[in-house]
Amino acid sequence: MGRTVPSFRPALEHEIESWKDFKRALRPEEQKIFDKLMNFARIHADAGSMSARPMLSEVLFISFAVEQEKKIEMLEEKVKELEEMIKRKG
Repeated sequence: MGRTVPSFRPALEHEIESWKDFKRALRPEEQKIFDKLMNFARIHADAGSMSARPMLSEVLFISFAVEQEKKIEMLEEKVKELEEMIKRKG
């Protein structure tokens, strides 16, 4: 029996490709950020394939949010460490 739903990874790549005109309209430095965000979605493709979301853009956006939250937490921890170093020195 054939599949009625395309494999997730090719579908994800198709979704990313559908954003190419948007990317092209960005400044070069923003295009690099765009590519980084799209790679976040690729990193989370396994989770995305399990989500059974009908709109692939939802998987893109939640992947971005997960990776950005990880970065925020890392930066908050770094700030906390620096504050503790300042307190010890002061």
